[in-house]
Amino acid sequence: MAVIGEFIRKAIDVYGFITSEPDPARAQLTVLQNLLEKARLTAFGKKYNFSKILQSDDVIGAFQREVPVHDYDKLYDDWWHYLLEGHQNVTWPGGQHYFALSSGTTSNSKSIPVTDDMLDAIRKSGMQQVMSLKNFDLPADFFEKQIMMLGSSVSLIEKDDHQEGEISGISAANIPGWFKAFYKPGAEIASITDWDEKVRRIAEEAPTWDIGSLSGIPSWVEMMLKEVISHNRLNTIHDIWPNLQVYTTGGVAFEPYRKSFEKLLAKPLIYIDTYLTSEGYLATQKRPDTTSLALILDNGIFFEFVPFSNENMDEDGRVKPDAEVLTLEQAQENTDYVLLISTVSGTWRYMIGDTVMITDKQRSEIKITGRTKHFLNVVGEQLSVFQMNQAMQNLQSQYDLEIKEFVVAAVRKDGEYINKWYVGSNRTVDNQAFAVSLDQELCESNKNYKVARSKSLKGVEAEVIPVEQFYRWSEDYKKLGGQTKIPRVMKEEDFLDFEQYIRNLS
Repeated sequence: MAVIGEFIRKAIDVYGFITSEPDPARAQLTVLQNLLEKARLTAFGKKYNFSKILQSDDVIGAFQREVPVHDYDKLYDDWWHYLLEGHQNVTWPGGQHYFALSSGTTSNSKSIPVTDDMLDAIRKSGMQQVMSLKNFDLPADFFEKQIMMLGSSVSLIEKDDHQEGEISGISAANIPGWFKAFYKPGAEIASITDWDEKVRRIAEEAPTWDIGSLSGIPSWVEMMLKEVISHNRLNTIHDIWPNLQVYTTGGVAFEPYRKSFEKLLAKPLIYIDTYLTSEGYLATQKRPDTTSLALILDNGIFFEFVPFSNENMDEDGRVKPDAEVLTLEQAQENTDYVLLISTVSGTWRYMIGDTVMITDKQRSEIKITGRTKHFLNVVGEQLSVFQMNQAMQNLQSQYDLEIKEFVVAAVRKDGEYINKWYVGSNRTVDNQAFAVSLDQELCESNKNYKVARSKSLKGVEAEVIPVEQFYRWSEDYKKLGGQTKIPRVMKEEDFLDFEQYIRNLS
């Protein structure tokens, strides 16, 4: 009998029995009050009268009136650049030991402060995820198995008074001591910065590990699993890790990868989605009968929601100063919102860049629907990444394809705009027929797109290419592994550069 595992499972069950989900409105007000109280004597807190806000009968309303909405550029230009110069007490008490280097879908590098309070919050949110495993009916011996966390390097960049790296590397470098016995690939391999070398070492060491769960961005986890299978001459990953039962995903939608991912398995896995960003751990999937994510409401992050509409957004994808902003209590289900967060890392009314939809208000559950700058709306298409993913899933079935990556842009052809797509797959198809099918799918799912196709959007073209070409581009222009994600939408100039790169490979 798995004595230790049974003890852990019972402890999780007891914890779940004696605790309950917080009241959303009360929890969020408490979080905001704590944020304001702790930061009231910082330069930012004094500038925006945090002490006065705290005395208001309507703290949230006063906060929204006093403090403007920020994006990264505004926070950096006005405040965060002082942190990188060594100043303290700027937007959060004290200084920062870490800065997260954003490696998402935007091209510009970002340095986001990660405070000790944020590291504590991430650990607590991780524990909430662990505690929610009681809902997934896992056997006792699962809790004795090792956990493979495939993230960026824990070998951080040393600066004068701080260290820099991706948030997954910073988090892994600060895991609690008790967890190190479970953590793989271990500090030595996790510190390797070269992706190919890291994966090679994992493949070599894999036979000595008993992995029960995986976590990481789908594309890179899949590449790692393929290398382990190939190196050890296996049929599936379960030949070497027979106790693998859970995959914790995040960063991008998993569904486009599911078909090819499951070819590497001998038995089904439990999939658990998470929402960990460079700015904080925002949400996690807490139950098996949904793919939605429950916002973490009582752990250092205050959420606000801006209806994603032309009235509230400028042409650069930023929230307008006079935009309508709602609390979680005021927001409605099944509406696209731009997410704003204020956190224990000193982000204040910060536009994280994601759009979300509340799917279950009672449970505070959301789906990530896209990026504010990665909605395609050059000529009125108003296409979200969520709708694009749905269309690609349908086309996978229609054409018997594995579609793992894609990118689209509105480009000019003969003086008119068309949508041009590159689709990364396991085999080629008739590009013209695929473009027609894609166009039909999008017309059926999005009335704005259908209207645009009858007016300003004059055509749709698609090229299905080997998915490896996307990864070669990522390696040459970004980097492989870690939290690196391939963009779904590009501006015309960037797209034409990408297209030229792909053509040069031919």
